[in-house]
Amino acid sequence: MKILVADALDPSGLELLAQAGAGIRQVAPNERDRLPELIADADALVVRSATKVTAELMRAGRKLKVVGRAGIGVDNVDVAAATDLGILVVNAPTANLTSATEHSLALLLGLARQIPAADASMKRGEWDRKSFLGVELHGKTLGVVGFGRIGQRVAERAKAFEMKVLAYDPFLDPAAARRLDVEIVPLDDLLREADAVTLHTPFTEQTKNLISRERIAAMKRGALLVNCARGGLIDEDALLEALDSGQIGGAAIDVFVEEPPADWRLAKHPRVVATPHIGAQTREAQERISAETAQMLLAALEGSMPAAAVNLPFRPTGARGEPYLKLGERLGRLASLLLEAPPQRLDVELWNLDEPLRHPVAVAALKGALFPALREAVNYVNAERLAESRGLEVVRSTHSAPSDDPHRVSVRLAGGGKTVEIDGALFGESEVRVVRFGGYRLEFRPEGHLLVVENRDVPGVVGQLGTLLGQGGVNIADIHLARRASGEALAVLRLDQTPPAELLEKLRGLPEVLRASCIDLT
Repeated sequence: MKILVADALDPSGLELLAQAGAGIRQVAPNERDRLPELIADADALVVRSATKVTAELMRAGRKLKVVGRAGIGVDNVDVAAATDLGILVVNAPTANLTSATEHSLALLLGLARQIPAADASMKRGEWDRKSFLGVELHGKTLGVVGFGRIGQRVAERAKAFEMKVLAYDPFLDPAAARRLDVEIVPLDDLLREADAVTLHTPFTEQTKNLISRERIAAMKRGALLVNCARGGLIDEDALLEALDSGQIGGAAIDVFVEEPPADWRLAKHPRVVATPHIGAQTREAQERISAETAQMLLAALEGSMPAAAVNLPFRPTGARGEPYLKLGERLGRLASLLLEAPPQRLDVELWNLDEPLRHPVAVAALKGALFPALREAVNYVNAERLAESRGLEVVRSTHSAPSDDPHRVSVRLAGGGKTVEIDGALFGESEVRVVRFGGYRLEFRPEGHLLVVENRDVPGVVGQLGTLLGQGGVNIADIHLARRASGEALAVLRLDQTPPAELLEKLRGLPEVLRASCIDLT
């Protein structure tokens, strides 16, 4: 097997590849423009962040089977194109956990004791003890926003400083936090109570400017803020103002909206400890990243399914199997968005599905259920492991008895004292449709912008919905209605755009409306 290494890689990974008998071709800096030529006979490509793995580059690799990204993110790899081309993408998702954890604590300690400023003063030949009055971590409250693998490790280490730890993670089972003696609280409560806040959440549309101007204003005056996760989680302009006013006592920032920053005011602010995105820059992390990427690459090339596969890890199921994966994932995602609480149990019932499809479809439903919280961090390979770490119980059952809809998939997701039940099936062998929803019998396609309204079964409700949406400039693409003997009815409307929050509140305020949710499945 021939492996093309396009970016610099720690020798530990290269040694593993060589020991496996691979032919390794390392690309020299002056050969980068020859990548399409060099990749032509390669079985695998290894990159870090410098090389952009485009669809065109992968097409040039006529024998290419695997792309290994030495690191966590795969922003520089066209994963969709790789999947279309049948190329597996693997990465090293756990290699820098310890380094990122320790860097977060290092930033917090440096900020609390003003170590960078004191060091700079000493290097100027000054002996200025009075200017560097710090604060202790002992007895303080640390707020951990995002309680995944890094957030949990930070909490464990903060306990060694005898800190009280609060955590916010809307998709974490509270039982997982109780094991670490950490209290899960709403985000706004955490920000009000914490003396220091550290961020460990992925960057998504939902978490963009999560620490907003309003939330910064609600924080304890003089609190410390640490971001070693992703740029864009904090409103940087609002943070600058809060640092100037003293609302925020200090910030430690490793990641920025733009890297390197075009505007250096935040990085140069006297109350800020700034580092150039070096959370994973330790000797040990680089060795682990290299070795882990090599291991994943070799497993894939040997026909095994590596644990760090980013895209579809199953052997091709054929044209008939792929729509069922889409069905399971779409039902799980819809159920999770409707649940609006940390999922604690997922039941997947499969009716008349062939044996090779049963496990993949159940995992697809699980992946869909976890996606709103974890986004690209969850994939078909790690979904079950992530569910286990978050205390999410998954139960799969199969049925061969006839049902109303042949090859039906039923998803029931429970959490926070609430349960969402959705059944789906394929129409025309590939079109995904919901066929039952919370006890109602109706059909709709789970895609686009959906408005789900449960109401009292009285005349005029649909007309009121249409009027309000029309006044708000929101167009209805289609509408699906159902009713039941209990006197309640359900409407699922597909909209051309997401209705504004104030419009949704007006809908919920209608006396006949019992519940209303807007779901974005784009």
